[in-house]
Order: sequence, then structure tokens, then C-alpha cells
Amino acid sequence: MHSRRVLAAILVSSLALGCQSTPAPPPASAVASSSSVETKETFFARGRAEVDFNARIQPDKRKAKNVILFLGDGMGVTTITAARILEGQMKGMKFGEENDLSFERFPHLAHSKTYQANQQTPDSAPTMTAIVTGSKTNDAMLSVAPNVIGPDPVAAAKPENRLTTILEQAEERGMWTGVVSTARITHATPAACYSHTPFRDWESDADLSPKAVEVDYPDIARQLLDFHIRDAQMNGKTSRGLEVAMGGGRSNFLTAADPDPEDKDAQGRRKSRNLVDEWTGRGGDFVFDQKGFDAIDPATTGPVLGLFERSHMEFELDRSKDTAGEPSLTEMMEKSIRILQRSPKGFFLMVEGGRIDHAHHGGNAKRALLETIELSRAVQRATELVGDDTLIIVTADHSHVFAMAGCPTRGNPIRGLVVTNDDTGLPATAPSKAKDGKPYTTLGYLNGPGAVSGERTDLSAVDTSADNFLQQALVPMDSESHGGEDVVIYARGPHAHLIQGTMEQNAIYFVMARALGFERGK
Repeated sequence: MHSRRVLAAILVSSLALGCQSTPAPPPASAVASSSSVETKETFFARGRAEVDFNARIQPDKRKAKNVILFLGDGMGVTTITAARILEGQMKGMKFGEENDLSFERFPHLAHSKTYQANQQTPDSAPTMTAIVTGSKTNDAMLSVAPNVIGPDPVAAAKPENRLTTILEQAEERGMWTGVVSTARITHATPAACYSHTPFRDWESDADLSPKAVEVDYPDIARQLLDFHIRDAQMNGKTSRGLEVAMGGGRSNFLTAADPDPEDKDAQGRRKSRNLVDEWTGRGGDFVFDQKGFDAIDPATTGPVLGLFERSHMEFELDRSKDTAGEPSLTEMMEKSIRILQRSPKGFFLMVEGGRIDHAHHGGNAKRALLETIELSRAVQRATELVGDDTLIIVTADHSHVFAMAGCPTRGNPIRGLVVTNDDTGLPATAPSKAKDGKPYTTLGYLNGPGAVSGERTDLSAVDTSADNFLQQALVPMDSESHGGEDVVIYARGPHAHLIQGTMEQNAIYFVMARALGFERGK
């Protein structure tokens, strides 16, 4: 039995809050006791500070010059909660639960209803389509109207079935645009910003259906290169489409005859058109490694295409092991902002933490949470780089069947076995046991590769915080699945006050469009 802790606390009676138009409150940990035990006064002070902050929030109805949309792919509420605690524990906080991720300190938030036109639990393609076009659509569709059924290239090619994206609208008005992702840049979330296709897997011409080939329907990578609404001048160089595109997916831009610049024994996937050569041939810069990335000078560069992996980029946990080195999400985001800030008419930037989703599908909570923490770092850095003329929205496309359960004691390692409190209210001396007599973790999945047939694995001697540990799951599946519950939208900046209540996911588009002054139909 643990001895009782000595009670001591310092009352924090007030907290100075700034008066900027889009303020961010201090983290909860800043309003805390200096002792090892929190008292009622500690909790009073934290709660009072939050209400005082909220009382000072005023709507910012000015037109936004810029919009930055952060998308945590698969970043459901449980992911945010667990990542918040993990980051707090990594920072050495006494407990961790009192920590906040950067975007949790944004003044406006709402729930987002993520169902799609034909499915209760959604996919990334139609959900991102909803966010950037204002219309929900069907499974696997990218910026194509919901009356297109199945991967029909003929129907998708009809002008009336093309959903104009907010990025395209920004380009029409002379703004500079960019997409950044830790996934393939031709993957669903980034691709929904600039391409239109009835099937998200048509990433290169090697992926097209026979019918799509017959009617010459463009693959997603080709659409990125052929994307052209109006020319823009960047430091004396002409940009014909996106000003910045950074992420993975290099193989979809190189042909099968082109050697990969990093992995010497590998080639591209395309049947025709070396799109990297086409990009550089019209004056754009192409980079594939950390050295090339570092050499990009925002003050002199033209359009930038950064493709740092043949497929998805490395998980943040594994990034340091990459052969040629690759930038973090925060680094790509910062470089992109510094480039786009030179636009005389403002910019639109989409930044995706794409590998949160991939780690969850693999049943590996550690990597999913570290990816979420990296997204939080990127958001924090963005708030430091832009002024109050920029609307910043942070949201997710969907959640995962990821759960935080049991009754662990305060400060219990979030990736560890559940240790509850004993009858005195203090931490027990050993992990709790389930009905099968075996311990269990706080984090788990409803389904996924962590499930086993027969008896559940005894975790007593297992390091559940190990890099490759797979959380236990109930239903055995090769890949853990998406969840269908609401996700959260966080916002700050001009028109951020329109993010409130429970909203249809496609309403996010109308908030961004209204902030920029070009809402469809007005």
C-alpha cells in the first residue's frame, strides 16, 4: 500500500489573458499547483480561467486573407485524448491528463457528422470531398457529385458532375495554393483538393480501369500536373497550378523505365509520362530528400514538388532511419507557409497528418499517437507564422474503432496496463485483471490485427509501450476499421465563430468560403 502524499498547493487566483482577436488560452498545466497534489483550489482556478477566457471571445467577422486547413486522418476523439495524455507524460508532467494539444486551445469548436452519401461509416475520399467542395458524395469518390454511382469514368467526366473545390476557387482568384501530406500526395485526402475521379485508387495510369483507359480519363497524378486554372508569377517564374505539393507517392509520377532517385533498385509505376520531368521542364523545383528540401529558398523558388518516398512517408517514429532523410510534417508545413506567404492575394494550404490513419489500421496506437502529436506541433508552429488574418481549421475526416477503457488511476502510463485505485483511493500495487485472470491495457481496438483466436494473450511480461506492440482487439481483422461517430472541428481566426454546435461535415467548406469571400452562389 502506498503512503499518503503530503497535501500542499498554491492557489492560482487569476490569469492574464491577451486581447488579440483570435486568442489562444494558456495550457491547463499553466494553471496548476506547484505541489505534487492538486487541491480543490487548483481545480477551481483551472475551471475559472477557462470560463474567463471564453467570456472574452468575440466573433471575428473580417475577411480572411489566408486559410490553413489541417486534417488529421482518422483523428477521432479518443485519439486526441490519448495523444494529449501521452504528450503530457512525455513532457514530464506529474500526470499528463491536464495537458492540451495545441489546437485544443483554439476558441471555437464543433462536432462534425461524418456519414457520406451512401455509407454510415465513411471513407477518406468522400469525407474530404465534403470538406473541400460543400457536398457529400459516395464511397471512393473524389470531388465528384453523389449522383455518380460506382467507378464510372463517363459519368464522372460530365461537367455537371464535377464538384469545384475550394482550392480551385482560390486559384481562380489569384491566390496561391498548396497541399502537404505525410501520405502519398495522390492519396484520398490531398487528391480531393485538386483532382476529380470516381475511384480514389486511380493514382497513376497503371491503376486505371479498362473503361477509364478507353475514354482517356486522367489518373490522379496526371491531374496534379495538368491542374491549371490561371498562371501565377512566383519570383519571376510561372506557376501553372499548385504552387506547393509535398508528401509521398513518388512512384506515381515516374514511369516503370525511370529509376527512383533514392532507392536505386526501384523504378516508378507509370505506363507513360514522366511527370517529374514535366514539372521541372516547365520551371518547377523537384526535391526528394532532406538535403534538397533544406536547399529550397522561399524567397527565390518557383513551384515546388516534394516527393520524399515512393509510397507514404515514414512514420514520425521511424523518420530518422530514412535512407536519404525526409522532413517532418512541421518542417514541410513551415516551408510551405513561407513560400505561400509571398502571394500578394493570400493563400490556401491543406496540411494532412495522413499516417495517423495508417497506424490505426495496423493496430499500432503508439505510432498513431505520435503522428497526432506531430500534427499538433505543426498547428502550433502555424499559429506562430501567420497573423490574425488567417483562418486555421483543424479537423478529421473520420475516426477509428479505438477505445480508452478500464478505470486506470490518474497518471497511469497511457500505453501501459491498467492499474486502478485501491479502496483507499490510491494506486493499486499491481495491474488489474480481467475475468480471464490476465491484465489488460487502457488502449484497445474493437477490431484489427491485434485480435487472436482462442485465449487472449497474457500481457503480464509484455512491454506494451514497445514500438511495434499491437493493441489487443476484439474482432480479428487484417486491418482495423474506421469508426462512424462524430469528430471535432477546431477553429481560430476570421469567421471561426461559425464553427459551433453539431455540423454537417460539408458545412466546413462554407465556413472557409465565407471567410474568404467567395462562397458558392454568392
